Amino acid sequence: MAKSAAVIKGDGVGPELVDAMLNVLEAAGTGIEFVMCEAGAGWWEKQGGNSLIPEETWDVLDSSDASFKGPTTTPGGIGSPKSVAVSIRQKYDLYANVRPIKTFPGASSPLGDVETICIREGTEGMYIGEEVKLTDDVYIALRKITRTASGKIARYAFEEAKRRGYDTVVPIHKSNILKQTCGTFLEEVEKAGKEYPDIEIWPYHIDNIAMQILKNPQLFDKKVLLSTNLFMDVISEECAALVGSIGMIYSANIGDNFAMFEPAHGSAPKYAGLDKVNPVATVLAGAWMLDYLGEKEQADAIFKATEQVISEGKYVTYDLGGKAKLSEMAGEIAKYTAEILK
Repeated sequence: MAKSAAVIKGDGVGPELVDAMLNVLEAAGTGIEFVMCEAGAGWWEKQGGNSLIPEETWDVLDSSDASFKGPTTTPGGIGSPKSVAVSIRQKYDLYANVRPIKTFPGASSPLGDVETICIREGTEGMYIGEEVKLTDDVYIALRKITRTASGKIARYAFEEAKRRGYDTVVPIHKSNILKQTCGTFLEEVEKAGKEYPDIEIWPYHIDNIAMQILKNPQLFDKKVLLSTNLFMDVISEECAALVGSIGMIYSANIGDNFAMFEPAHGSAPKYAGLDKVNPVATVLAGAWMLDYLGEKEQADAIFKATEQVISEGKYVTYDLGGKAKLSEMAGEIAKYTAEILK
């Protein structure tokens, strides 16, 4: 029986990116059935309510083997709903947000070539979105850290290091100030590490690593960077700059029974409909979804084709120093993918 994936096109540049990604997946000869569904600020502005995700989309997600989410806009301000990504992560316990960071041959590497991976706990921390107004002057945001979630993401990080042949897990924290929340997270990482004696643990304070990533990025080559939800959201964006563009960073949200794949960047509404932005993050997130659903050969071909297009430099978008449109770059990736699989 064919596997199915729920696909949310999203807001801003999302629809054109997702269409381009689906064209590449079709060129790879995927057997996955894609089921389109609505979610995001565009839908919510028309329909209203307390969620950016309609009930019928939850039904599709419930019956799918995986999901793909294009970039979505999250409205700001008091009373607006939580983001599509956070809602899906929390409902399906997609506790591991994973962003590989690796220099592409031929692409910009402002501080030299790098290879690392950012692993972020995806279900709690500041992203529970619980804030309290105490007085007209005082507002408090709650940060939830549990031993359960910290232990799960720690074990995931060590397993990922083992899978990739990396030698170190780098837990990023601020336990000298946040003694209970960060302290608990760090304790759970150290506890999990006892099961992996061949993998080192290098704890770093959040402020120190923000500097070290720029001062000496190669220090973290073949290491897993691991942190709580908000800290790693920030650090993974900083790491994206090391490979030249957030448009290159593909991302997965992985749980024990389900996963959601997405580009790491936002919906960039000012570029919507201009056929301009970099499709790499979206295309490679789609390829990763194929791998997750058992189509490894097709996924590998898309990765190889993407690297080939970037290294040739003829059909690349403006952020990579080229003049190609989104559709032209994705078209080249699709063409090479089909050739590789012949």
